[in-house]
Amino acid sequence: MIIDAHAHIFPEVRGRIKGGITRSAGYGKIRVGTDQMLRVLPPTAIETVHPPEVLIEHMDWVGVDKTVLLQGTFYGECNRYAAEAIQSWPDRFLGAAFLDPWSPGARHMFDKDVGELGFRAVKLELSEAAGLSGVHPDLRLDDPDVAWLWEAMEQHDFLLTLDLGAINSISYQTDAIRNIIDQHPHLRVVIAHLCQPNPAAEQDEVLWKAWKEQITLAQHPHVWLDTAALPAYLVEEGYPFPSARRYIQMAVDLVGADKIMWGTDVPGLLTVATYRQLVDLGWAHTDFLSSEDQEKIMGLNAAEVYG
Repeated sequence: MIIDAHAHIFPEVRGRIKGGITRSAGYGKIRVGTDQMLRVLPPTAIETVHPPEVLIEHMDWVGVDKTVLLQGTFYGECNRYAAEAIQSWPDRFLGAAFLDPWSPGARHMFDKDVGELGFRAVKLELSEAAGLSGVHPDLRLDDPDVAWLWEAMEQHDFLLTLDLGAINSISYQTDAIRNIIDQHPHLRVVIAHLCQPNPAAEQDEVLWKAWKEQITLAQHPHVWLDTAALPAYLVEEGYPFPSARRYIQMAVDLVGADKIMWGTDVPGLLTVATYRQLVDLGWAHTDFLSSEDQEKIMGLNAAEVYG
């Protein structure tokens, strides 16, 4: 079984990040604010959308059995859209609701979008550049004002997926996560993007120590990691992004293969590699493991964590 533990669908881009609102601009591009254009998809995406039907075609093409649908501030909230996709293709999709717990009405949104739509997981995209820390620059995950969320999620056995952004950014709150899991030891947590390793940080003793400290949070029995978007941090290396294998091996050495899930972050990663290449890299970057442990990382762990 192959499960992509980190992917996105959206009917259009309607988000908000540090640089301003984000909107679909066509041919794989989005507009940020009034004057910045970013490429997020290949130019064949004429309307800059990524519907579930397209993702399923990709999955069928390369042999991916299931995908975990995640959301964030960059593409914009589309909880109902994701829930409808999961309901329409329950054998192909799992997913998490988007939530901004620092926004007015967050508790109502939690009850409505998590409870009523049937989600059993919540994704917080916290990165400074493309997430909630750019919108709420003073946010702290261990702020007492959002403690209600961790309590509710632990009580209902909901999964919390976190994108904590770049090493040494204001969103890289390893100490806050440690405080939360100490206070809520049964809260299940996934930290995305393998905590964002990169060659520059690897050469900096302080930054690399910070990366290892965040990785080791997954030594806790209810914390896991996904590997989504690793090639995006290694663009200068080019395909096949050899450092990704080393980073995964370091993480396995620190927390074990049971705590790591393969993910891609498509469709954005389709600007770096094809979906076929991303699947092949999942196997190639874990070839130092036994076939049993490879199968755990490539799908079995995600089936247990998100299923």
